[in-house]
Amino acid sequence: MADRRVMVDQMADAVMEGLLEYAELATDVMKDCVKKAGNTVKKETQANAPVKSKRYQKSWAVKRQKESSNALEVVVHSRNRYQLTHLLEKGHAKRGGGRVRAIPHIAPAEEKGIRELEEGIRRGLSK
Repeated sequence: MADRRVMVDQMADAVMEGLLEYAELATDVMKDCVKKAGNTVKKETQANAPVKSKRYQKSWAVKRQKESSNALEVVVHSRNRYQLTHLLEKGHAKRGGGRVRAIPHIAPAEEKGIRELEEGIRRGLSK
């Protein structure tokens, strides 16, 4: 908002205009950061996923769950291998006894995405 003279009776309108401008900027920054964080989580999950056959690794996608004028929600999911995600991430019991070791690949990617989202929002709003 440019420096300008405002009469006392127009002060509320001027403040509201400034707040709306800031809200629009904050929304744009947040949406961009959410998209980037979602893609980061997808790439990290794919990079750290177990590679027995590459179908599980390639099955990860980012989907826009909800989008409105002031909010964006994305979900990173396995399109066609969703049954394996919990078994691989947490480990599971074998049929004949014993356990299969866990291969954590989703949780570390999620943590990295959260950190990137927080840092991106801080950087974007401090400009």
